[in-house]
Amino acid sequence: MQKIRKGDKVVVLTGKDKGRTGEVLKVQPKDDKAIVSGVNVIVRHQRQTQSQEGGLIRKEAPIHLSNIAVVDPKDGKSPTRVGFEVRDGKKVRVAKRSGEVING
Repeated sequence: MQKIRKGDKVVVLTGKDKGRTGEVLKVQPKDDKAIVSGVNVIVRHQRQTQSQEGGLIRKEAPIHLSNIAVVDPKDGKSPTRVGFEVRDGKKVRVAKRSGEVING
């Protein structure tokens, strides 16, 4: 079970987007990276082809998992670490800051 999953609300801890929040669109566990909406946006120069229009294309680049943290479900903005507990016979992710179960 992973600490950060697709659909989680996360906050960026370091880098040019420090403090920004977004939703995880994709997780790449082999590379320890995730793609977060609106964070780490890069600009690609696309050459025009028969099927595709040319110009500048903006898209999110992967960001390392150590540079993002899950948002605490209790207050909705502060970062928290993730722990695991067994509740009602199921292993669930728990926010270390507040003790709340993280949905997802």
